[in-house]
Amino acid sequence: MRSIWRTRRGGLPRDLVRDIALVCAADTLVGVSFGAIAVGEGLPLWLPVLLSVVVFAGAAQFMFVGIVASGGTALAAVAAGLLVNARHVPFGFTVGDALGGGRLRRLVGSHLMIDETVAFALAQRDPARRRAAYWACGVGLFVCWNAGVALGALGGSAVSDTDAFGLDAAFPAVLLALVLPSLRERGTRRAALAGLAVALAAAPFLPAGVPVLLALAGLAVAGTGTAGAGTATAGEAPGAGDRRSVGDGPEAGPYGDPHGGPCDGPHDDPYDEERVP
Repeated sequence: MRSIWRTRRGGLPRDLVRDIALVCAADTLVGVSFGAIAVGEGLPLWLPVLLSVVVFAGAAQFMFVGIVASGGTALAAVAAGLLVNARHVPFGFTVGDALGGGRLRRLVGSHLMIDETVAFALAQRDPARRRAAYWACGVGLFVCWNAGVALGALGGSAVSDTDAFGLDAAFPAVLLALVLPSLRERGTRRAALAGLAVALAAAPFLPAGVPVLLALAGLAVAGTGTAGAGTATAGEAPGAGDRRSVGDGPEAGPYGDPHGGPCDGPHDDPYDEERVP
């Protein structure tokens, strides 16, 4: 477990630890909501607890309980959950390197692969820090989520209407907070808006969960309109608008290095503390 927390500089940055802790706290509330809803719908106390340990996927678990509580079969609920979790297939290709080597490690790491762990892993540039963020977030969320579900299930008989407390909005609020920083990029913004339009148009006609999958069609427009983003303007040498050359003044040097020395490039990672002076 020491390798989870140890990186090249001896640990995860404070900002990253703080953000992971905040997400864990928010997901604990969502877990309480899920446990209370499941028991309030008449399901046995052990069922939401078992689902949280075995499935560990909030959206699929909420959908399972919703379908069963509305009279649907367990088979239909499982099929809907598998359909919603189909997004984990591209997740695996994206963050597979963060799981590490060994069959057992990759099996456990795959079980911890949820939206939050993938988001935190993708925010890291350094491979060691990428793995540390993935595992720290995954283990923390697994513990907090299951603890929250157990507490919610125990108190479900006393607080049956979780909508009155707004706990049902905690899960989408967490996901929105994770997505917002990425919307600063034009391509990501375009893809998100296109996916939103597809999901809203399909929501009145399709079962819950399917519009979210159809929203992946927004990825098709993510790269459009960016072909000429890095080209130079008329009468300007290629790359002239991107960096200055050595000796052109106090801000000369690649990417604005005042000493004119080489630099790794622009850093926009809020958790990257290993900056070149």
